[in-house]
Amino acid sequence: MPGRTKFVYGFIIVACSAVTAGCAEQSHVPSSIGLKKEADIVIYQDDKFYSAFPSVVRRPDGELLVAFRRAPERRAFGETGTSHTDPNSYLVLVRSRDNGKIWSQTPELIHAHPFGGSQDPCMVQLHDRSILCSSYGWALLQPEAAGKLKGAFRHGNFVFLGGYLLRSMDDGHSWQGPILPPAVPGESTLGLFGQPVPAYNRGAMCDGKDERLYWVVAANNSLSPRKTETHLLISSDKGNTWQYSCPVARDEKVTFNETSLYQTPKSDLVAFMRTADFDDHTAVARSVDGGKSFQPWQDAGFQGHPHYALRLPDRRVLLVYGYRHAPFGIRARVLDAECANIATANEIVLRDDGGNGDLGYPWATMLSRNRVLVVYYFNIGNGTRHIAGTILSSGPMTE
Repeated sequence: MPGRTKFVYGFIIVACSAVTAGCAEQSHVPSSIGLKKEADIVIYQDDKFYSAFPSVVRRPDGELLVAFRRAPERRAFGETGTSHTDPNSYLVLVRSRDNGKIWSQTPELIHAHPFGGSQDPCMVQLHDRSILCSSYGWALLQPEAAGKLKGAFRHGNFVFLGGYLLRSMDDGHSWQGPILPPAVPGESTLGLFGQPVPAYNRGAMCDGKDERLYWVVAANNSLSPRKTETHLLISSDKGNTWQYSCPVARDEKVTFNETSLYQTPKSDLVAFMRTADFDDHTAVARSVDGGKSFQPWQDAGFQGHPHYALRLPDRRVLLVYGYRHAPFGIRARVLDAECANIATANEIVLRDDGGNGDLGYPWATMLSRNRVLVVYYFNIGNGTRHIAGTILSSGPMTE
């Protein structure tokens, strides 16, 4: 099947560059959307480091925090390439106090995992202004040791560790944890110590109107074939403990993972999911009963992954996602308030100048009532991966 990106947690297996029919004809920013691209910016770049998988929050005082995964640029050591599994990948953050004009260039350490490299720091700012950050990790073992582990998920000599959570009560200056969430019931992947791996995901949690945290996580319920499905966990104590709620999406042929969750004004929970074995189509599932169950998943009808959904001041939703097909870059759609028009909303091309498919993973926040910052990782001409952003603006928006 042409144009497919095959993904297993933390690394790309196959990435191709087939052009999706009609891509070249997409409008960059349709005037009917009411958004205008102001500028592309570089948030953090250092040729010695492979920087990727960012998330962003805007603090109550306006300070911006961008967290990302930073690992050595292995090509600088004379190695042939870089990988999404690295024993020296750490979670770090940079700050801006002037709406993204200037960013700190000495990243602050969020966490260095004691057993391996960490991935994808996904921050959510809670009602009490604390920040919760989810991540997951890989441990590098000697070949003879890795081969002895039963039920482990391996990528070469790396073994999957599952997920963990961190919490900051002081604007991201210090972090408590790690907090280990429970394994999803039926999880078949075992970690280093023979236990089912803690729940994990790349994507946004939802801090609901009821101040409960809703988190769609991936899980694997069989060793062969090994493919993930998605499930909902709920926390009533700001992420300290979690209760299993229900399946979100599962299928005999399609793989689901990397999910961002959004709550609409009517309190529906909408899950935007990455897929595999489905020509890289976005999938969507909806809960109309507060997360007790999800309706059957739907094909959104377009390619791209993973996603982040940002509520605009006029209650529309800016959905941003990576585009790992030529022309490589970052895309978006503006959805109605209840996310009912995802299949028909115009596609916006934010960037189409990427060097290859190793880019994307966007996240977004409001800078003001009329300006949006979209952050992501990027490469030009297959150069060192860096953290970049695009600033969008609009006319006056109303509540």
